[in-house]
Amino acid sequence: MSAPNALFDLAVNRAAGVLRGLRPTDRAAALREWHARTRFARRVPLEAVVACLEGRPEGGEWHWSGGPQGAWLPGRAPFP
Repeated sequence: MSAPNALFDLAVNRAAGVLRGLRPTDRAAALREWHARTRFARRVPLEAVVACLEGRPEGGEWHWSGGPQGAWLPGRAPFP
């Protein structure tokens, strides 16, 4: 079952928010815990979210857009 692009984007952007302010050593556990309790878990695999997060640019405000084949774009996401 694949998620619609908008749901995938929302999952990646929310996961990025979970990581904000965490030390690198805490990130994997925080993401696993977040994913286990979200509605995204069945439709957006954690591995796909992590793959997107690994390419997030440093500094500034960025959001993911375009589904699994999307990219990081500057600025805030159009919806939270």
